[in-house]
Amino acid sequence: MTDFHDEAAAPPRMATRFRGFLPVVIDVETGGFNAATDALLEIAAVTVDFDQNGQLAVRESASYHVAPFEGANIEPASLEVNGIDPHHPLRPAIPERDALGRIFSMVRETMKADGCKRAVLVGHNAHFDLGFLNAAIARTGIKRSPFHPFSCFDTATLAGVALGQTVLRRAAAAAGMSWDNDAAHSARYDTEQTARLFCTIVNRFQPIFEAIPPAPQP
Repeated sequence: MTDFHDEAAAPPRMATRFRGFLPVVIDVETGGFNAATDALLEIAAVTVDFDQNGQLAVRESASYHVAPFEGANIEPASLEVNGIDPHHPLRPAIPERDALGRIFSMVRETMKADGCKRAVLVGHNAHFDLGFLNAAIARTGIKRSPFHPFSCFDTATLAGVALGQTVLRRAAAAAGMSWDNDAAHSARYDTEQTARLFCTIVNRFQPIFEAIPPAPQP
């Protein structure tokens, strides 16, 4: 298991690396492309932290099946891709508010431990995931989200710059990661792979970050 809090090794504090934001990788599986009308069916979150060698690594993950909200649209074509049967009697789905509440609780605990003031969503084509997250927040009446409402880190863009690939599977291969086609398109698997991709890219750019001179104090 990775040791994230070895004081003797003095790893970089998360609060000083991303302008005080905690990167949290989010992936959603949905019943379509319209966040306002289409069902949120799965959501997964992965937190990251620096290990004792100063390398960013996967920390903690959580994923939930989500019950479609009342009146939600579900496109058959989307279900063919993600393989979800939203009405299967053995599917352990919970309401949107419960799923978000559990993820937000994990994120807030991590923010507190790392001294971060806010979370920022990391995703592959991140604005899609952020759009569905924000729509679910609005539907459920959650007043305080730990996530920045519009800023995000997009691994499709980062991978295009760092690896020359924008498709998640191809970017993972370019980064030397394994890929399981049978597991793909589940929120948990895609989130964990996106998190590993994000960590790989951040670690490759760490020397550039370390070479930046400190900002002058006001």
